[in-house]
Amino acid sequence: MASGKTGKAPKGASGKTITVEQIGSPSRRPAVQQQTLVGLGLNKLHRKRTLQDTPAVRGMIHKVGHLVRVVDDKG
Repeated sequence: MASGKTGKAPKGASGKTITVEQIGSPSRRPAVQQQTLVGLGLNKLHRKRTLQDTPAVRGMIHKVGHLVRVVDDKG
């Protein structure tokens, strides 16, 4: 192909998703943990987000594991 595209999905863009819910308040937490929650799309209690299941997202969830819970793990 002249355009250089192989027709494959980008690395890490598999069909797997993971749903996380915020269960803890970021108040009185280090700024790094607050920023990680924002990076996950969470900033209020009981808010849920469905995200691509990538190593980066898994690392973020691990970092704030005491503030979130995995609701649904598809894939």
